[in-house]
Amino acid sequence: MRQFAQEVNRIGTERGTPLKYQQPSVSQWLKGQLPKESVRPLILEAFARRLRRPVTHAEAGFPSIASESQGRGDPNTVEEMIDLGSQDMSPSRRSILGASIFSAALTFPNWPEIVGRMESVQAGSTSRIGMPDVEMITKMTDHLYTLYDQFGGRHSRPMAATFLVNTVAPYLRADAPEGVRKAMMSAASYLCYLTGWMAVDEGLHGLAQSYYVKGLEFAGASADHMTYCHILRGMSVQAVDLGHGPAAVRLADAASAASPESGPRMNAFMAGQQAHSFAVAGDRVNALRSIRQAEKAMDMAESPLGTFGGYNPATLAYHVSQVRYALGDIPGSVESLQLHFRLRDPTDTQVSAMRFSSMLAERQLKMGHLEAACKTWNQVLDQYPAIHSGRVDEQVASIRALLGPYRSNSVAREIYERSLRAA
Repeated sequence: MRQFAQEVNRIGTERGTPLKYQQPSVSQWLKGQLPKESVRPLILEAFARRLRRPVTHAEAGFPSIASESQGRGDPNTVEEMIDLGSQDMSPSRRSILGASIFSAALTFPNWPEIVGRMESVQAGSTSRIGMPDVEMITKMTDHLYTLYDQFGGRHSRPMAATFLVNTVAPYLRADAPEGVRKAMMSAASYLCYLTGWMAVDEGLHGLAQSYYVKGLEFAGASADHMTYCHILRGMSVQAVDLGHGPAAVRLADAASAASPESGPRMNAFMAGQQAHSFAVAGDRVNALRSIRQAEKAMDMAESPLGTFGGYNPATLAYHVSQVRYALGDIPGSVESLQLHFRLRDPTDTQVSAMRFSSMLAERQLKMGHLEAACKTWNQVLDQYPAIHSGRVDEQVASIRALLGPYRSNSVAREIYERSLRAA
């Protein structure tokens, strides 16, 4: 019971609302006393993580809620996307969305279950769309990605949500030839994925999962197999970064198994994520096997980089670093992360550059290389004012705690004080 209370507290911390439940509270719950309504989702998630499957309110002995019954049957995907985006647009509702928690046992729609199926996207509106409208959605999505790339997700995500609700949703309900309708749903799928990725950047993990699932449903409706696999892989990235190794493996394996392409670059794209997931799950054998597969496939890759499967030697070096770190090889992880930066294209995302630089500094400090870590952090702080990212905020805030014990060193004290001013 003590361990269960600790798990509920841990999930509360993930959500941003730390709790202090102890064994007596669990004993009271077992005797029939209902936990607070706000705590029940945390308890269900704790059960789900232990059982590795979703647990309903009824199974836990809690009163049923309307949202569970609404989730049964064929989803009204467009309506749900509008509800989700509308809440995300509203500053007064964002705190509620932000309180939604990441589910390690989330069930996702399998490809055969959703391909070509979308009862909620029905023609009949008075308006009619064509391929130029699809191209406009695609170009706007590219523009939103550029904004995220340069500045982070804090400002770009509400813009993406507004675009989904006000422009994309009406187009999804418009009359159109079959080819145009499928192309529009495919474009909506990728935009949902991008919006979810931006939510991850802000630490809004439950919200991100909601966008990801909408993206999977639109991908199935449009028979866009590639986007479906790409979203599953993105969900694995989210899970592994949160430390949920088994969930990350499940999602990475599903993405790889469903991939419609088998070229070397795509194989490397999938195997690199599988390797990282296995490493975080503690499966050393499969982690090393998968990273070797990624390296071999990368050596054979001749296809040009693309939106999907745009895997390159720099990304591979990052995955090697993450595998080494998860398996306890900190010096090796630093070496591979430094290789990543040597191979990295100057046009790669600024947000990831900040995140990976912060990782490098933290690992340099763990190796005892204080001045090297301070030099790396100094570079992070140079770029920090232009970035609006929840994850980068957390990494910069951690500098104070990490350098606190070293303030007698003048270099460390300078970076420590600079991080205080930046917060």
